[in-house]
Amino acid sequence: MKLLALFAGLLAVAYANELTTAFNYHENIGIHEARRIQLAESALDFDGSRIVGGSQANLANHPHLGGLVITLTTGGTSVCGSSLLSNTRAVTAAHCWNDGRHQARQFVVVLGSLTLFSGGTRITTTNVQMHQNWNPRTITNDVAVIVINWVGFSTNIQAINLASGSNDYVGTWATAAGYGLTSDSQTGVPSNTSRRQVNLRVITNAECRNAYGSASVIASTICTSGAGGVGTCGGDSGGPLHIGSGSGRTLIGITSFGSVRCQAGHPSAFARVTSFNSWIRARL
Repeated sequence: MKLLALFAGLLAVAYANELTTAFNYHENIGIHEARRIQLAESALDFDGSRIVGGSQANLANHPHLGGLVITLTTGGTSVCGSSLLSNTRAVTAAHCWNDGRHQARQFVVVLGSLTLFSGGTRITTTNVQMHQNWNPRTITNDVAVIVINWVGFSTNIQAINLASGSNDYVGTWATAAGYGLTSDSQTGVPSNTSRRQVNLRVITNAECRNAYGSASVIASTICTSGAGGVGTCGGDSGGPLHIGSGSGRTLIGITSFGSVRCQAGHPSAFARVTSFNSWIRARL
């Protein structure tokens, strides 16, 4: 019976990895996204992109959102998102630094820009502190803190608050933002490269487990409904899920994984910030 349970557990993890976007992220998604975004920016066609089922986001809508241009140890280039927490710290998904198969060597944090490969304030760093229990196979503890040189705040560059307490936010409408794919079929050069946003309803973890299983959806995971074909998609990894506006913006989730079939109505999964609040604050 023990062997049967172990086998079932391994099958569940393999199934989750096959369907979701975090494990081997750079090879499957990030490198391709980097190439496509770079081509689109070269074409000077910047009127909005990525997030599935959302709308274009102005710079001032998400001044905490930072793009990540990633150099891998293989020499390849990949992309992710992040959230600015202070003048010297940002937070992202651990799989943006190490996805279980590929290791990053360097991040360029891009702040105050609608585009990733040009414009804005650009800060290069190799100082990334991953959660010590990050597990790329089960996609748990998918959190990392990025240390950057001091950056000044402006209208388009602001820190975001960290959620704390015991609120599970079920039923709450929150906003995700990022530079990722806008559809499952988006394989050629996109018509634009600008950041996007979408409003998503937080669901129970029990509902989320129906899609991804109990190995990946644990207490420190927070999920949103994919009903209507909305959610995060490839390239949004590490970006924010937040509530509130202005100085009251609060980060409740860090984009972790979702289905490879973005528009199929599956939930989007995030690292739950309330679960990692102490860990993150200890590194600010």
